[in-house]
Amino acid sequence: MTSSFNVHNAAGYEQLMGRWSQRLATPFIDFAGLADGEKILDVGCGTGSLTFALAKAADLSEIAAIDYSPVFVEEAIRRNTDPRINIRQADACALPFADGAFDRALALLVLHFVPEAGKAVAEMRRVVRPGGVVAAAVWDHLGGMPGMRMMVDTVAALSEGGRQLRARYCFQPMMRPGEMKRTFVEEGLADVTETQLMIRMDYRNFDDYWAPIAAGEGPLGKYVATLDAAERARVDAAIRDAYEAGQPDGPRSFANAAWACRGIAP
Repeated sequence: MTSSFNVHNAAGYEQLMGRWSQRLATPFIDFAGLADGEKILDVGCGTGSLTFALAKAADLSEIAAIDYSPVFVEEAIRRNTDPRINIRQADACALPFADGAFDRALALLVLHFVPEAGKAVAEMRRVVRPGGVVAAAVWDHLGGMPGMRMMVDTVAALSEGGRQLRARYCFQPMMRPGEMKRTFVEEGLADVTETQLMIRMDYRNFDDYWAPIAAGEGPLGKYVATLDAAERARVDAAIRDAYEAGQPDGPRSFANAAWACRGIAP
């Protein structure tokens, strides 16, 4: 099962999203829960934002981490120095683990990029022991990502292709209120709780914000890469104008909200 996330290199991803997923990892772990001695699965580990935060958060016995992207897996393995952590390439919809192998299965900023997200939730439930926890978080692209909405709303005002991008971006899987909770319940999880987590994304200047998108990283970068030279120049200028908002270039800070859901395996 493919992922809809577009990645070229690990450094570009870190600037685009990795630094923010590291910031989100701490409140997500607090929400999902954790206890010493547990075996944890990180589904869609990326470059290791949640994986390495888990290793610091408790005295865990084992952390397994998987991702569909070989670029991410290679980088996470390169960064790893903890013998408790094992990282491999795998599909979230066909996890290569035995039933009940883990105490918790967690997915941070992953399910909205899985076309059959319900199947991934079912797999997370399968590999968690009875009484164990399945938890996930996804960005609220429609109402909780003002920095990214600034970009998609700007390009939507410029072209039909931009309007199509906005429609795709704002309604990826698991992003509507209650959608992830309903999926958890449908997949047989009990005591399902949904909440919101919030962090701030702080940019030094316009280039800090725009460079990874301009380089083609992520779903927004994938759209930018399709533009011809004239349209690209028009978009670059319009996004810069939106970022600066009539003030000199410099630091900007955006509050960003994620939906988070937790359930208990029966």
